[in-house]
Amino acid sequence: MRKDELISLANEMCKELSTIIEQQENASKEQIATYLRESAQIIMNLDDKDITSEGFVESLFHNAYKEIAERSISSYANTNENIEKLTKLQEKTLVECNTQQIDLPSLTSKFNEIQLHMSQEVKKANEIISQLTTQVKTLEEKSNLDSLTKVYNRRALSSHLKLLCSNSDLPYEFHLLMLDIDDFKSINDKHGHLAGDKVLIFIANIFKKTLREGDKVFRYGGEEFVIILNRVDSELCEKITKRLLEIISSNKLIYKGEGLRVTMSVGTTKYSAGDTPDSIIARADKALYKAKNSGKNQMVSENK
Repeated sequence: MRKDELISLANEMCKELSTIIEQQENASKEQIATYLRESAQIIMNLDDKDITSEGFVESLFHNAYKEIAERSISSYANTNENIEKLTKLQEKTLVECNTQQIDLPSLTSKFNEIQLHMSQEVKKANEIISQLTTQVKTLEEKSNLDSLTKVYNRRALSSHLKLLCSNSDLPYEFHLLMLDIDDFKSINDKHGHLAGDKVLIFIANIFKKTLREGDKVFRYGGEEFVIILNRVDSELCEKITKRLLEIISSNKLIYKGEGLRVTMSVGTTKYSAGDTPDSIIARADKALYKAKNSGKNQMVSENK
């Protein structure tokens, strides 16, 4: 990695660590140590050739809290399952001893003590699983950013559209674009899901670099994005959309020494008085469907 990439990596790790500490009610040095160990392992496993698009480093550490928490949940879940198996084995042993009239009071007492201890461990593990699950859910609900691409997520889109559509006297025009990466499944099938993730980051970075500051980009789900162009008429909307398609199709992402070229299909629609979030999304989705079925790598508009 180049020096500037290393600096970016370190800066993002520090920022994400600060965020984790702020979001935890009772952060501990053990949590910090765990995060640093996990981060170090992720860094050691990185292939320098795979870092080919701006934002990859940031997304790596943005996901770190979730990876650590989910790994912890998995670990405690396994502990829970193993202890329950041991408890059942001990219970079976006690039953067999009693059935065979074996008088071993001390052994029975010891088994009972072990069984009690294991039951307490099961309860403790279940409590920790519940706490970690709640923490992950809370972190996800508080975030308006898609963890992979660092653009707004679907939750943020829903809130933003509700706000716009609730204003009956909106003083400006806005257009909604629904974009879908063409043949995305074949990219995943041929190159793997990591390549697919890199493509999503690559596309998101093009959007962020190309669009104006007042425009908003959302990851709608999977390989779909939504863009809201503010204060534009239909002519400018078409111009911006075609420019996006041109930039995407004329650039390529280098992944493991191979150039990946992608294209997108776009459905656009203009907000009209009386629109709801569902109605404007439905029109854009209908236009996108037409673009896909008309040869892809193009835009289709659908208005009232």
